[in-house]
Amino acid sequence: MGRPGAAGAGRDRFGLTGTSQSFDPRVVAIRPDLADIAVAGTHFAPHYAAPMMRSGVLPAASLRASPSVDADQTSELLFGEGFALLDLTGGWAWGYCLADHYIGYLAAEALAAPIAPTHRVEMIEAMLHSAPDAASGGPAVLPRGALVMGEPEGEWLATSHGYLPLASLVEVGTEDNDPAELAEQMIGTPYVWGGRTAKGIDCSGLVQLVWAAAGIQLPRDSDLQLAALGPDKDVDPAALARGDLVFFPGHVGIMADSQTIIHASRRWMAVNSEPLADVIARSAAKDHDPPVSGYKRLR
Repeated sequence: MGRPGAAGAGRDRFGLTGTSQSFDPRVVAIRPDLADIAVAGTHFAPHYAAPMMRSGVLPAASLRASPSVDADQTSELLFGEGFALLDLTGGWAWGYCLADHYIGYLAAEALAAPIAPTHRVEMIEAMLHSAPDAASGGPAVLPRGALVMGEPEGEWLATSHGYLPLASLVEVGTEDNDPAELAEQMIGTPYVWGGRTAKGIDCSGLVQLVWAAAGIQLPRDSDLQLAALGPDKDVDPAALARGDLVFFPGHVGIMADSQTIIHASRRWMAVNSEPLADVIARSAAKDHDPPVSGYKRLR
């Protein structure tokens, strides 16, 4: 709150009162100079901005920790996904991804006017064709999870960017009933920090991607995912089943069955499937105590 204080003639000065609240900069949009208007009641900032809604127009755009192509990639915004734009300076857009509220910088050309998606890419990748013809070339290949808006024309979906085969899509709102199968299809995908596509993916990105297709939106990072899944999602490790999640310090994977985990592994630098016992043993060898942070069943 502001409090008037003693000042020179004709001028009031204000001091800040109240307790400063801590926040996670990954998901609370506050910079030294600017903050999301949504936090105005709980955090002080010199200026606040109301977000402008935008959508991704690149197959996958790197979300970066700072406004530089040399900055770490922290996540990716897929084609058609929503982005809340708070600031646009020097060719960089600062804001957060609508699906998981993850904050960062995107190249300005990665964004365009928002869309109302009608379909989602279900295949690992789908070619965007220039004409409704399998022999036609195309401007892009869209990754699983990309969102598009269009009208069906026979076996194709006509969009403002080109044509997609309907066989590669599902209608928005369709829920996959086996996220572990989607994870199995990603085996062999290179490990890339911050990645969310078949070009490269990390452990929490894999789990987030396959469960989003099942209708459950998880946070971006593994620690945030674990925190979001409360004790009501706990499962007995002796009763693990397909689709359950196993969390480790700084890592997560999805179970293929009671003994086998699928995960994007920095050890193997790829998505792979291996015995859960082996992953637990490696975690214990790193002096993690306990080696497993949690076992969760989402449904």
